[in-house]
Amino acid sequence: MIENSPEVSPPYPQKLLWHGWTDRGRVRRNNEDSFLGLRFDAREVQILGKFGEAPTANMDFAFAVSDGMGGAMAGEFASRIAVEKITTLLPRTFRQTASGFQAGFGDLFTELYDQVHRALRYVGGSYEECSGMETTLSLCWFTPGWMYFAHIGDSRIYYLPAREGGLKQLSHDDTHVGWLFRQGQLNEREARNHPRRNVLQKALGGGNQFVDPQVGAVAIEPGDMFLLCSDGLTEGLYNHHILEILRPAAATPDGPAFPENPARELVNTAVERDGRDNTTAVVIALK
Repeated sequence: MIENSPEVSPPYPQKLLWHGWTDRGRVRRNNEDSFLGLRFDAREVQILGKFGEAPTANMDFAFAVSDGMGGAMAGEFASRIAVEKITTLLPRTFRQTASGFQAGFGDLFTELYDQVHRALRYVGGSYEECSGMETTLSLCWFTPGWMYFAHIGDSRIYYLPAREGGLKQLSHDDTHVGWLFRQGQLNEREARNHPRRNVLQKALGGGNQFVDPQVGAVAIEPGDMFLLCSDGLTEGLYNHHILEILRPAAATPDGPAFPENPARELVNTAVERDGRDNTTAVVIALK
Protein backbone atom coordinates (compact mmCIF):
# COMPACT_ATOMS: atom_id res chain seq x y z
CA MET A 1 0.00 0.00 0.00
CA ILE A 2 1.50 3.31 -1.13
CA GLU A 3 -0.23 6.41 0.22
CA ASN A 4 -0.05 10.01 -0.98
CA SER A 5 2.33 9.64 -3.94
CA PRO A 6 1.92 12.90 -5.91
CA GLU A 7 3.38 13.61 -9.34
CA VAL A 8 5.41 16.49 -7.94
CA SER A 9 7.34 15.58 -4.83
CA PRO A 10 6.56 17.82 -1.83
CA PRO A 11 9.42 19.37 0.15
CA TYR A 12 11.11 17.01 2.56
CA PRO A 13 10.43 17.60 6.26
CA GLN A 14 13.39 19.24 7.99
CA LYS A 15 12.50 18.32 11.58
CA LEU A 16 10.74 15.51 13.38
CA LEU A 17 8.96 15.90 16.74
CA TRP A 18 7.87 12.97 18.86
CA HIS A 19 5.99 12.36 22.11
CA GLY A 20 5.31 9.03 23.79
CA TRP A 21 3.35 7.96 26.86
CA THR A 22 2.12 4.74 28.46
CA ASP A 23 -0.12 3.86 31.42
CA ARG A 24 -1.06 0.48 32.89
CA GLY A 25 -4.65 1.64 33.24
CA ARG A 26 -7.01 1.25 36.19
CA VAL A 27 -7.38 -2.55 36.20
CA ARG A 28 -4.16 -4.30 35.15
CA ARG A 29 -1.41 -4.89 37.73
CA ASN A 30 1.42 -4.61 35.23
CA ASN A 31 2.00 -2.88 31.90
CA GLU A 32 2.36 -5.27 28.96
CA ASP A 33 2.76 -2.41 26.47
CA SER A 34 6.16 -1.19 25.27
CA PHE A 35 7.13 1.62 22.94
CA LEU A 36 10.37 2.63 21.28
CA GLY A 37 11.96 5.55 19.48
CA LEU A 38 15.24 5.27 17.58
CA ARG A 39 17.45 7.62 15.59
CA PHE A 40 20.07 5.81 13.54
CA ASP A 41 22.30 5.56 10.48
CA ALA A 42 24.84 3.01 9.24
CA ARG A 43 27.26 3.82 12.09
CA GLU A 44 25.30 4.52 15.26
CA VAL A 45 22.00 4.02 17.05
CA GLN A 46 20.44 6.47 19.50
CA ILE A 47 17.53 5.40 21.71
CA LEU A 48 15.20 8.37 22.04
CA GLY A 49 13.50 9.65 25.18
CA LYS A 50 9.76 10.04 25.66
CA PHE A 51 9.70 13.33 23.76
CA GLY A 52 12.00 15.49 21.67
CA GLU A 53 12.79 17.18 18.38
CA ALA A 54 15.60 16.52 15.92
CA PRO A 55 16.63 17.34 12.32
CA THR A 56 15.89 14.72 9.68
CA ALA A 57 18.81 15.47 7.35
CA ASN A 58 21.44 12.95 8.37
CA MET A 59 19.72 10.10 10.24
CA ASP A 60 16.61 7.95 9.98
CA PHE A 61 14.00 7.48 12.71
CA ALA A 62 11.92 4.51 13.80
CA PHE A 63 9.05 4.26 16.29
CA ALA A 64 7.23 1.16 17.48
CA VAL A 65 4.41 0.12 19.80
CA SER A 66 4.08 -3.45 21.05
CA ASP A 67 1.27 -4.95 23.16
CA GLY A 68 2.23 -8.24 24.79
CA MET A 69 0.02 -11.14 25.82
CA GLY A 70 0.52 -14.22 27.98
CA GLY A 71 0.25 -15.50 31.54
CA ALA A 72 2.07 -13.99 34.52
CA MET A 73 4.76 -11.62 33.16
CA ALA A 74 5.00 -13.29 29.72
CA GLY A 75 3.15 -10.51 27.91
CA GLU A 76 5.39 -7.85 29.40
CA PHE A 77 8.49 -9.82 28.40
CA ALA A 78 7.14 -10.38 24.88
CA SER A 79 6.59 -6.69 24.14
CA ARG A 80 10.01 -5.78 25.55
CA ILE A 81 11.76 -8.45 23.50
CA ALA A 82 10.02 -7.20 20.34
CA VAL A 83 11.13 -3.57 20.71
CA GLU A 84 14.62 -4.51 21.92
CA LYS A 85 15.18 -6.71 18.87
CA ILE A 86 14.31 -3.75 16.65
CA THR A 87 17.21 -1.75 18.11
CA THR A 88 19.66 -4.23 16.58
CA LEU A 89 17.77 -5.47 13.52
CA LEU A 90 16.77 -2.11 12.00
CA PRO A 91 20.26 -0.54 11.92
CA ARG A 92 21.63 -3.78 10.46
CA THR A 93 18.97 -3.61 7.75
CA PHE A 94 19.83 0.05 7.16
CA ARG A 95 23.45 -0.86 6.44
CA GLN A 96 22.40 -3.60 4.03
CA THR A 97 19.94 -1.40 2.14
CA ALA A 98 21.46 2.07 1.98
CA SER A 99 20.23 2.22 -1.63
CA GLY A 100 17.09 0.93 -3.25
CA PHE A 101 15.11 0.59 0.00
CA GLN A 102 11.79 1.63 -1.50
CA ALA A 103 11.67 -1.30 -3.93
CA GLY A 104 12.27 -3.97 -1.30
CA PHE A 105 10.80 -2.62 1.94
CA GLY A 106 8.15 -5.35 2.08
CA ASP A 107 10.71 -8.16 2.03
CA LEU A 108 12.88 -6.35 4.56
CA PHE A 109 10.04 -5.88 7.03
CA THR A 110 8.91 -9.47 6.58
CA GLU A 111 12.41 -10.69 7.45
CA LEU A 112 12.62 -8.37 10.45
CA TYR A 113 9.25 -9.51 11.79
CA ASP A 114 10.19 -13.14 11.20
CA GLN A 115 13.33 -12.71 13.32
CA VAL A 116 11.34 -11.12 16.16
CA HIS A 117 8.81 -13.96 15.88
CA ARG A 118 11.56 -16.60 16.08
CA ALA A 119 13.08 -14.92 19.15
CA LEU A 120 9.73 -14.91 20.94
CA ARG A 121 9.04 -18.56 20.09
CA TYR A 122 12.50 -19.53 21.30
CA VAL A 123 12.08 -17.78 24.66
CA GLY A 124 8.52 -19.07 24.99
CA GLY A 125 9.69 -22.62 24.40
CA SER A 126 12.66 -22.34 26.74
CA TYR A 127 11.01 -21.00 29.90
CA GLU A 128 7.79 -22.33 31.36
CA GLU A 129 6.76 -18.93 32.70
CA CYS A 130 7.00 -17.53 29.14
CA SER A 131 5.11 -20.34 27.41
CA GLY A 132 2.68 -19.01 24.81
CA MET A 133 4.00 -15.44 24.96
CA GLU A 134 3.01 -13.31 21.98
CA THR A 135 2.75 -9.67 21.01
CA THR A 136 1.47 -7.17 18.49
CA LEU A 137 3.98 -4.92 16.75
CA SER A 138 3.36 -1.68 14.84
CA LEU A 139 6.47 -0.05 13.39
CA CYS A 140 7.13 3.17 11.44
CA TRP A 141 10.46 3.94 9.72
CA PHE A 142 11.03 7.57 8.67
CA THR A 143 13.60 8.20 5.94
CA PRO A 144 13.91 11.23 3.59
CA GLY A 145 10.61 11.67 1.78
CA TRP A 146 8.94 8.49 3.05
CA MET A 147 7.46 6.70 6.02
CA TYR A 148 7.53 2.91 5.69
CA PHE A 149 5.44 0.86 8.06
CA ALA A 150 4.83 -2.72 9.12
CA HIS A 151 2.13 -4.09 11.39
CA ILE A 152 0.73 -7.22 12.94
CA GLY A 153 -1.97 -7.51 15.62
CA ASP A 154 -4.50 -4.92 16.80
CA SER A 155 -2.28 -2.04 17.81
CA ARG A 156 -2.76 0.76 15.29
CA ILE A 157 -0.98 3.26 13.04
CA TYR A 158 -2.89 6.45 12.19
CA TYR A 159 -2.00 9.15 9.66
CA LEU A 160 -3.16 12.78 9.76
CA PRO A 161 -2.03 14.39 6.46
CA ALA A 162 -1.08 18.05 6.33
CA ARG A 163 -2.84 18.97 3.12
CA GLU A 164 -6.24 17.28 3.07
CA GLY A 165 -8.43 14.65 4.59
CA GLY A 166 -9.03 13.57 8.14
CA LEU A 167 -7.52 10.91 10.34
CA LYS A 168 -6.71 7.70 8.44
CA GLN A 169 -6.05 4.30 9.99
CA LEU A 170 -3.17 2.84 7.98
CA SER A 171 -2.95 -0.47 9.82
CA HIS A 172 -5.54 -3.24 9.63
CA ASP A 173 -6.71 -4.83 12.87
CA ASP A 174 -5.83 -8.52 12.61
CA THR A 175 -9.20 -9.64 13.98
CA HIS A 176 -12.38 -10.93 12.38
CA VAL A 177 -14.15 -7.87 13.78
CA GLY A 178 -11.56 -5.66 12.08
CA TRP A 179 -12.27 -7.45 8.79
CA LEU A 180 -16.01 -6.92 9.23
CA PHE A 181 -15.38 -3.21 9.85
CA ARG A 182 -13.21 -2.87 6.72
CA GLN A 183 -15.93 -4.59 4.69
CA GLY A 184 -18.50 -2.08 5.93
CA GLN A 185 -20.50 -4.71 7.82
CA LEU A 186 -19.89 -2.97 11.17
CA ASN A 187 -19.60 0.71 12.03
CA GLU A 188 -16.99 2.05 14.46
CA ARG A 189 -19.33 1.87 17.46
CA GLU A 190 -20.40 -1.70 16.67
CA ALA A 191 -16.79 -2.80 16.18
CA ARG A 192 -15.71 -1.21 19.47
CA ASN A 193 -18.44 -3.01 21.39
CA HIS A 194 -18.26 -6.40 19.69
CA PRO A 195 -17.53 -9.19 22.24
CA ARG A 196 -14.81 -10.71 20.00
CA ARG A 197 -13.07 -7.47 19.06
CA ASN A 198 -9.84 -8.46 20.87
CA VAL A 199 -9.55 -12.01 19.50
CA LEU A 200 -6.41 -11.86 17.35
CA GLN A 201 -5.95 -13.80 14.12
CA LYS A 202 -2.27 -12.78 13.83
CA ALA A 203 0.47 -12.02 16.36
CA LEU A 204 4.19 -12.57 16.86
CA GLY A 205 5.24 -15.55 18.98
CA GLY A 206 2.82 -17.95 20.66
CA GLY A 207 1.50 -20.79 18.55
CA ASN A 208 1.60 -18.81 15.32
CA GLN A 209 3.58 -20.69 12.68
CA PHE A 210 3.90 -18.03 9.98
CA VAL A 211 4.51 -14.30 9.96
CA ASP A 212 2.74 -12.16 7.36
CA PRO A 213 2.85 -8.50 8.42
CA GLN A 214 0.94 -5.78 6.66
CA VAL A 215 3.43 -3.38 5.04
CA GLY A 216 3.01 -0.02 3.33
CA ALA A 217 4.51 3.38 2.63
CA VAL A 218 3.45 7.02 2.79
CA ALA A 219 5.10 9.92 0.98
CA ILE A 220 5.62 12.48 3.76
CA GLU A 221 5.74 16.26 3.82
CA PRO A 222 5.92 19.01 6.43
CA GLY A 223 2.80 19.15 8.58
CA ASP A 224 2.04 15.43 8.48
CA MET A 225 1.35 13.67 11.77
CA PHE A 226 1.32 10.00 12.75
CA LEU A 227 0.05 8.10 15.79
CA LEU A 228 1.02 4.62 16.95
CA CYS A 229 -1.09 3.21 19.77
CA SER A 230 -2.08 0.06 21.60
CA ASP A 231 -5.71 -1.08 21.65
CA GLY A 232 -6.15 0.34 25.14
CA LEU A 233 -6.22 3.80 23.55
CA THR A 234 -8.95 2.94 21.06
CA GLU A 235 -10.99 1.19 23.75
CA GLY A 236 -11.32 4.60 25.38
CA LEU A 237 -11.36 6.96 22.39
CA TYR A 238 -13.27 7.03 19.13
CA ASN A 239 -11.40 8.30 16.08
CA HIS A 240 -13.06 11.71 16.30
CA HIS A 241 -11.81 12.04 19.90
CA ILE A 242 -8.26 11.33 18.71
CA LEU A 243 -8.64 13.94 15.98
CA GLU A 244 -9.93 16.53 18.45
CA ILE A 245 -6.71 16.20 20.44
CA LEU A 246 -4.30 16.09 17.47
CA ARG A 247 -5.91 18.64 15.13
CA PRO A 248 -5.19 21.83 17.15
CA ALA A 249 -1.48 21.04 17.15
CA ALA A 250 -1.48 20.29 13.42
CA ALA A 251 -3.30 23.54 12.56
CA THR A 252 -0.63 25.99 13.77
CA PRO A 253 0.76 28.38 11.08
CA ASP A 254 4.33 27.04 11.39
CA GLY A 255 3.34 23.38 11.27
CA PRO A 256 2.76 20.92 14.13
CA ALA A 257 3.56 22.33 17.56
CA PHE A 258 2.65 20.95 20.95
CA PRO A 259 2.22 23.12 24.06
CA GLU A 260 1.71 19.87 26.01
CA ASN A 261 2.53 16.22 25.43
CA PRO A 262 -0.24 15.05 23.04
CA ALA A 263 0.56 11.38 23.68
CA ARG A 264 0.05 11.86 27.41
CA GLU A 265 -3.22 13.73 26.76
CA LEU A 266 -4.46 10.90 24.53
CA VAL A 267 -3.49 8.22 27.05
CA ASN A 268 -4.85 10.02 30.09
CA THR A 269 -8.16 10.76 28.36
CA ALA A 270 -8.51 7.14 27.23
CA VAL A 271 -7.76 5.83 30.73
CA GLU A 272 -10.30 8.22 32.25
CA ARG A 273 -13.00 7.02 29.83
CA ASP A 274 -12.19 3.30 29.96
CA GLY A 275 -8.92 2.22 31.61
CA ARG A 276 -9.50 -1.54 31.49
CA ASP A 277 -6.32 -2.17 29.50
CA ASN A 278 -2.77 -0.89 29.29
CA THR A 279 -2.73 2.23 27.11
CA THR A 280 0.13 3.57 24.99
CA ALA A 281 0.51 6.31 22.37
CA VAL A 282 3.40 7.68 20.31
CA VAL A 283 2.76 10.87 18.29
CA ILE A 284 5.16 11.88 15.50
CA ALA A 285 4.95 15.22 13.69
CA LEU A 286 6.97 16.52 10.72
CA LYS A 287 8.03 20.13 10.16
